[in-house]
Amino acid sequence: MTEQVHPMLTARGVAKRYGEAMTLDDVDFDLAPGEILGIIGPNGAGKTTLMECLTGFLPADGGEVRFYGEPLPPARRREAMFYLPDGVSPWSDQPVWRVTGLFREIFSQPLATEVTIIRRIELAPVLAKRVAELSKGYRRRLLLALALITPQPILVLDEPFDGFDLRQTLHVMDLLREVATERALILSIHQLKDAERICDRLLLLAAGRRLGFGTLTELAVLASVAKPDLEEVFLGLTE
Repeated sequence: MTEQVHPMLTARGVAKRYGEAMTLDDVDFDLAPGEILGIIGPNGAGKTTLMECLTGFLPADGGEVRFYGEPLPPARRREAMFYLPDGVSPWSDQPVWRVTGLFREIFSQPLATEVTIIRRIELAPVLAKRVAELSKGYRRRLLLALALITPQPILVLDEPFDGFDLRQTLHVMDLLREVATERALILSIHQLKDAERICDRLLLLAAGRRLGFGTLTELAVLASVAKPDLEEVFLGLTE
């Protein structure tokens, strides 16, 4: 008898309501080991709400999340997933070197891991600066560095390329692809071309509902568009 192979993460029927408004309406998707999944949608589509419900930061009103087929209750989700919301400035009065060191100590990671990540994410020029003094781009680098220091098998990143120019974006994409060989990533991305460049599969949301889920090629077929272009796909699915 063949043993059943479960996805790394499975979400079924995830729902969130604020009063009479359904912010998330029965959203389903799954995530494979080593995969980069993009959550795509306009402002107000429910991207951040979905990430917060998945990771246990926000209580969902319905649905379930499983990790390799086993139920993953909200209290245990931070064991499997690491999430830093967009715009957070942890320990803003502390220098960068102290914040990265604190994360390394909290998660019992070796010093060599921290040093390598600082080098790869190009944080060295601002290590002595306080977090509150960082530019938007360097604050984004710091958040990425903190996520990479953590040991959780799934990283959930909200707008990881915001504040970067094209060269910096491509550099970070290369780094995240390397990370995904050992972990899995869920990324919320508002730039459609960035999503096309890095994501293996895409979850398209609009008004809290799932429009589509799959590879760009699969979504192009679903949207009945001639070529796998994410903008055309999104327009085709929302007409």
